[in-house]
Amino acid sequence: MFRSFSVFNYRVWFIGALVSNIGAWMQATALSWVVLTELTDNDAAAMGITMALQFAPPLLLVGVTGWVADRFERRRLLVVTQGLLLVLGVVIGILLLTGVMTLPLMYTFALALGVIAAFDNPARQAFVSDLVAREVASNAVALNAASFNGARMIGPALAGVVIVAVGTGWVFLVNGVTFFAMIIALMLIRTHELIPRAKAPGASRLADGFRYVARRPDLMVTFAMVFLVGAFGMNFPIFASTMAIEFGQEADGYGLLSSILAIGSLAGALMAARRDRARIRVVIGGTLLFAVAASVSAFMPTYWTYAATLMFTGFAVVTMLTTANGYVQTTTDPALRGRVLALYMAILMGGTPVGAPIVGWVADELGPRAAILLGAAAALVAFAIGATWLIVSGRLHRHEERRFRLTIDETRPLAVIPPEEFSDQIAETTPIRRPVDERTSDRRAS
Repeated sequence: MFRSFSVFNYRVWFIGALVSNIGAWMQATALSWVVLTELTDNDAAAMGITMALQFAPPLLLVGVTGWVADRFERRRLLVVTQGLLLVLGVVIGILLLTGVMTLPLMYTFALALGVIAAFDNPARQAFVSDLVAREVASNAVALNAASFNGARMIGPALAGVVIVAVGTGWVFLVNGVTFFAMIIALMLIRTHELIPRAKAPGASRLADGFRYVARRPDLMVTFAMVFLVGAFGMNFPIFASTMAIEFGQEADGYGLLSSILAIGSLAGALMAARRDRARIRVVIGGTLLFAVAASVSAFMPTYWTYAATLMFTGFAVVTMLTTANGYVQTTTDPALRGRVLALYMAILMGGTPVGAPIVGWVADELGPRAAILLGAAAALVAFAIGATWLIVSGRLHRHEERRFRLTIDETRPLAVIPPEEFSDQIAETTPIRRPVDERTSDRRAS
């Protein structure tokens, strides 16, 4: 489960990311709460707009951010993005403490956070492949998700306590301090031990990532499922905050719901880390499990029964997303990985500007339970897309000996991308899913 920890650079990265993620979850909790309760009168639609402004830039800037992640040294790029996020968090905290923050100003800061995150996310995701060898990349991705969701257990609950004790402004200041952990970790990384990566040519190749994904039906299906779940099912700040208010809870009750959700999320990430590789069938199964868990949670009559169902919801959604991320990383051409991951993150996060305002409006007009059911319905549609592709592609068929048993063929080859479609440099990189050969063995030995 923890085999990636044998690499020094990954250990340093993991610790820095864990501390930084705790601060990030504290800030995300405080941001949602301050918009919902301090800058508006429980206006879920305003909260949806805030989320949309944060997640729109990754979608709008996908071509540029992916190219930047492939073109420049990712470690230095991350130092810059983390430093800028630090500054923004501190400024928001000061404005809240001085009482001059307004809703339009918060919208501006949400957009600025989104623009920086648009460059930070694909670089951070692809940087994992620079830290560890391809053989353990899926495990490293899953442990990254474990770090993210471990922080999710601590951050929201801690934010709720701080909000009640001293106010929301201090949460943003604490988050600013935690960014130093990531920056120090990036400085401590041994650059000579980073995995050499293929570099694609310049600006004329911005569209290579789009053409590559278009020739991979498995990636197209994965992206479609991720978009639907990300747009309508992953609006947990709206779900948890409005349900907390419905149950008569304060900020600490809202933060606790986010932490309970993270218990299941952490379990899902650790289970993904145990698997030898990421499989698309797990993505499809996780989507169905999320639809069921979300539907059940919408009918829970009390705060604690609703909180209990969130563990299953968190387990399902992280199982799906962690496996999808690992599948994309481990089956994508290394020279295009940054651009493909930028597209993946744009679809995952860029769905929020579409879904969050709709989900927020439904929560305002019909109640939070209807909003949760909308997310469950979207996940069910995503499952139908994935299951249909399994059948049409010929990967799902009856068992040879047992009449009522179905099997999934994982050995069918992926789409082969003609080398002439891309640059000569890309054509020379490792093809998709090849057996280990002498070059791979030599590289691992060195």
